[in-house]
Amino acid sequence: MVNSLKIIVDADACPKAVLQICLELGEKYNVPVWTVASFNHNIESNHHVVVGNDSQEADLKVMNLAEKGDIAVTQDWGLAAMLIGKEVRCISPAGKKYQPENMNFLLEERALKAKYRRCGGRTRGPKKRSAEDDRRFLNGLEKMINDPD
Repeated sequence: MVNSLKIIVDADACPKAVLQICLELGEKYNVPVWTVASFNHNIESNHHVVVGNDSQEADLKVMNLAEKGDIAVTQDWGLAAMLIGKEVRCISPAGKKYQPENMNFLLEERALKAKYRRCGGRTRGPKKRSAEDDRRFLNGLEKMINDPD
């Protein structure tokens, strides 16, 4: 068992399969799983925190819960960047570990896409989730639980 490790899930936009994998691995490795979502979501978890519907409220709660060495599951690149600054390991629902050296690129890409949308442009949404995404996430999260580096 890993001491004091917890998994924190930014559950507002988290796919159900990802949440289920987190709960199953948490139980398997005796790691508490904390979920954070606005009151608009119906999530069942032993450690669920309900926040209001204001912009960034869930992100702020995730930041406050996270401690050095924890694992966070989020698809929010900005939140991942801040968590990495706290030495929290972050993984996307697609199973990709966020690396500090890639964060500047991701944040610049996010800013450019937001500017494009503000000017009337359209960007693509995420691809349909696949079984391979679930496998990649499960393997990535399990590796993070077992390897604290």
